[in-house]
Amino acid sequence: MIRFKSFLSLWLVATLLVLAPMGCKQNAVDDSVTPVTRVLTNSSLIGEYTPDQLRSRFTGSTQLLQVFVRYGISVYRLEYTTTNTDGKSITASGAVIIPNTTTSASLLSMQHGTITQDADAPSNFQSTSEVYTFGALFGSQGYIISAPDYIGYGASKDMLHTYEQRNGLATASLDMLRATRDFLSDKGVSWNKKLYIAGYSEGGYATLALQKKIEEETGSEFNLVASSCGAGAYDKPAFMNQLINETTSGDPATNQLYLWVLLTYDRLYSLNHPMAYYFKEPYATQIAAQGKDASINVSLNQTFTDSFKQGINDGTDKGFLAAVQDNDIHDWKPLTPTRLYHGDADKTVSFLNSQNAYDAMTKRGAANVQLIPIKGGDHYTSVIPFISGTYDFFSSLQ
Repeated sequence: MIRFKSFLSLWLVATLLVLAPMGCKQNAVDDSVTPVTRVLTNSSLIGEYTPDQLRSRFTGSTQLLQVFVRYGISVYRLEYTTTNTDGKSITASGAVIIPNTTTSASLLSMQHGTITQDADAPSNFQSTSEVYTFGALFGSQGYIISAPDYIGYGASKDMLHTYEQRNGLATASLDMLRATRDFLSDKGVSWNKKLYIAGYSEGGYATLALQKKIEEETGSEFNLVASSCGAGAYDKPAFMNQLINETTSGDPATNQLYLWVLLTYDRLYSLNHPMAYYFKEPYATQIAAQGKDASINVSLNQTFTDSFKQGINDGTDKGFLAAVQDNDIHDWKPLTPTRLYHGDADKTVSFLNSQNAYDAMTKRGAANVQLIPIKGGDHYTSVIPFISGTYDFFSSLQ
């Protein structure tokens, strides 16, 4: 749920820990994947970048990263058909990075964290976007990168983003993988059919939701090798109860993230409550006027009405509770090797999300799930350990 622009520099520093030498070549592909309906509708070249051009992006404090640039890359914008949360077919988009090498490659699906402006969507490939910097650096090391914009950005920017909504994030990400496969086939790009998925914060939640959807709904369509999820809000009911009943930081930027989730669920599940249903004054009027951008500098539990809190705690607010439960992804049995990274001092997305997920998954008999607590790590400082651990994890399964 974190804004990635706020710690893009951390990602850049972390990237030197996460690069793996792989590659791809332009020739015939293996057509052994399970046939599915084509979803790719359009592709366009964003740009081709030489190693020297990529190196020039890293100056000052990031200059050392120049030595990790190995190959040039070609970056493409893909548009594809997916399904919105209302069941209607829409056009979404994402970015694909192809390294210019002569070796086959693995595919890495990177689910991005919270962004608040369309310019930062992967398919726009602007300098403010994470995919422009560390995504390009991954690509220059030989990964094929698939980076979904999600619904609400890129080609679907006129729609509201499905923030922290399980189905919207997973469906758009899965169909982006299918569009990427269509594109690789069209271009004759060879890949080794290995798929890795990773993401942090909203991207961590999106990654676990994508993993669940792949495992439960796609059969042998993809060879999912490993999943690495960082600091996601997986246990929605427990986290919601914590936010409603316990004191939180009161940081306005963090409160905006929580507001965004509540407003998204209210809309997507047709609850359509007035803000006075959820919030006391003056917060109800402020949020009604400013939405998720309202600046609230007190613990969020102080803003809720007593009746709303009672309805949650005694189970009588069945509509909101059902919406929250529909987005819970912590209690199931993954088959794919999975790691859950989380700072144990995270005050933005509580550590209980990963702990509860690990406990529930192992109770169901999942043998390939590992919880990696990052001691003393908050939502920002845990990024580097997440990335370095993800690299080691994925490398061990090559």
